[in-house]
Order: sequence, then structure tokens, then C-alpha cells
Amino acid sequence: MNASESFPLRAARWLTFANAATILLSIAAYEILLALALAALMLSGEPLRLPRIKLPLALFLAGTIVSLLASGHIAQGLPQIRKMYVFCELLVVFSALRDVRMIRWLVLTCAGFASISGIRGMVQFAEKMQQARQLHRDDYSFYVGERITGFMSHWNTFSELEMFALIMLAAYLFFAPNVRQRIWIWLLSGGIILLAILLAETRAAWIATALAGLYLIWFWRRWMVLLVPVLIAVVFFASPHVIRDRFTSLVHAKGVDSNEFRLVTWWTGVRMIEAHPLLGLGPEGPRYQFDQYAPVGVDRPEGWYGHLHNIYLQYAAERGIPTMLILMWMLFQIVYDFWRGLRKLPPGRSNQRFLLHGGIAVVFATLVDGLFEYDLGTSSVLSLFLVIVACGYLALEKDVAPVEASVAG
Repeated sequence: MNASESFPLRAARWLTFANAATILLSIAAYEILLALALAALMLSGEPLRLPRIKLPLALFLAGTIVSLLASGHIAQGLPQIRKMYVFCELLVVFSALRDVRMIRWLVLTCAGFASISGIRGMVQFAEKMQQARQLHRDDYSFYVGERITGFMSHWNTFSELEMFALIMLAAYLFFAPNVRQRIWIWLLSGGIILLAILLAETRAAWIATALAGLYLIWFWRRWMVLLVPVLIAVVFFASPHVIRDRFTSLVHAKGVDSNEFRLVTWWTGVRMIEAHPLLGLGPEGPRYQFDQYAPVGVDRPEGWYGHLHNIYLQYAAERGIPTMLILMWMLFQIVYDFWRGLRKLPPGRSNQRFLLHGGIAVVFATLVDGLFEYDLGTSSVLSLFLVIVACGYLALEKDVAPVEASVAG
């Protein structure tokens, strides 16, 4: 950073850094810090910048507003309009954090905070197991409905934030230069986060994390992909029985599992889309009109029916197929831009390489997790996703991350 920078610009940088890092700890704190960072950025006179996805982003937001106006239920959909504030993360991070050293430390700070949240989750796990025994309840059925949340309000949010932090930390360890200093701290941090994801028993996050990890390992040490099945087997047999039962529930569901209820939400979503393919029901429409489109005569297993547990169906049912496809355009544009940037890098480790590979892996994880959860519908998950995307695009900016001398690795 330049020592001659104005105070508002320095404030904007550090407020943006603090905002992005505290996403993993407190929703209220990061929203307040985002507002302060935006205000400081405005006062600094620094140019307001957005990455090259601004066209699909603008069209997606416009499609959301049009679907709301056409829905006839404007008051119900206003929470999604207010959530547009979250997209300011792209603006403040891409405009203020134009220093690759700060970006690198932001990734590591997020990993540290994710570890703290993970430790809190482990304590919660121990408390819940003890509570189950005191109540003479079956551990598995008791825990599935009351899983660990860390500092978040729901286990899905906790798992997805931990997943993003772990992916970026792995990308740092695999591809960044000069990682040996204090490496034991980051290896320990990664182990804590991984264990927290495992204990949270969010199966979609398990699958998404595994596939994102395979992507990163493939481009780091391709031969090590062969060891992944062995690692999965070791984790399975070394896990507590509640974790092993959750693994097996992927193919042999228990009565308290969510396999069946998701089929009901997905089929209902298809019926919503068939009825309103262009503009959808409006933001939040599936939540308030679920009963109208649910299959008649089909039992509803226990589960949450406030959304469709699938980002593709959710956005198409809410905002119409065109707006959902615009969102997909934006996500695949991110992958394309990052991949094209990677192909231009010289061989070896670099900060650009870790940010771009990490960004691609996070998008892949989001798309996979989104098959089973409405992940981008949660403000904190969307916020951290946008921070990671902005950091990836910053790695493509020559004034932010000039091409470094390659480091073999």
C-alpha cells in the first residue's frame, strides 16, 4: 500500500478487509462494516470499479425487479430486493482491495476465523452428543435435526462458509508462493475446518467439498487423485457412528433424512416453472405459494418447505427461466475468465494462480451444492462467494497483481 494514500482510502481498504473477514463470525458485524466500507470508499474519491461480469449481474438484478413488479405480491418479495445490498461486496472489494498482499492475508484471516467457528462447532457437537445420552435418545435421529452451526444460525450456512474457507486455504497451500512460513498453522487450520464440515453432516457440502478438492488436487499433484478414495475410506471408518450413518444415508435414507422431502420440493418447483416460465412467481413466491403447486395426494416428509432446495429450480420458479439462465451465464463467465487468466500465467506458484484456481473451485462447489441447497439465497454465503469472486478478478488486474517470478512447486 502507498503511504501517501488519503485517510478515507486507507479506511475503505481496512473496513473492506474487516467486512469480508467477519462474514464467518457475525452477520450483523459484516453488514455494518460493509456500509462503513462503502461510505469510506465514496469519500475517498477512488474510482468505483466492478469486474467484467457487470453486464450479466445488472441483467440478473433487473430480471429480479421485473419479476417482482409482475408478481402482484410486491411486499412478499421485498426481502430479496433488500438483499441486493449484498452485491455491494463486489464493488467495495474490487475497488478497495487493490493490493495482492492484503488479498492474500484476507484469505488466511478467513481461514483463521473459519477455524475458530469450527472449534465452536466441535464444542457444540460434544454438547449435543452428551444431551442425546442424557435424554436417552438415539444419537443420529437426535442430531440430524439439531446439528452444529458455529457462529451461524443454521448448519447449511455454517457448512457452506467453512467449505469456501477450506477451498481457498487449500488453493493457497497448493499454488501460492512462500507458503512454508507458519505452514503448520494453516495445516492445523485446514484440519479443523475439514473436521467441522464433517461433523456438520451437510451431505451436499460434503460432496461439493470433495469435488472441489479433486479439482485442486488434479492441478497440484495429479497422481494424488488416486489416494482420494483411500482417504474417504479412512475418514469413514475412523468417524463416529453418527457420521458413518450419515454417509450411508446418501444411498439408504433413514426416516429422519431429507432425501424424500427434496423430491417433493423439486417436483413442486417444476410445476411452478411450467406455470410461470418467463417471469416466475416473483421473489419469495415459492415460499408463499408452495401449497398451491405441491402435488396433490403426496405425503410430505419432515423437512423445510420454505424454498426449493435447488438454486436452478428456485431462481427459475421465482424469477423466470431467462433470469436463471442469466445467473448461469454470470457463473460460467467467472469460470471462463479465471481459466483464461490461468492459461496466461507462467509455470510455477503465484498469488494469481492460487486465487484463480480457488475461485474456480468455489464456483464449482457452489454449483454442486446448489443442486441440493439454495446456497446463494443466504446473505452470508452469497457475500463470501462475491468476496472470493472479486479477489479472483483482482488477480487478473495488472496494477493489482503483476506477473510474479515463478516459484517452482
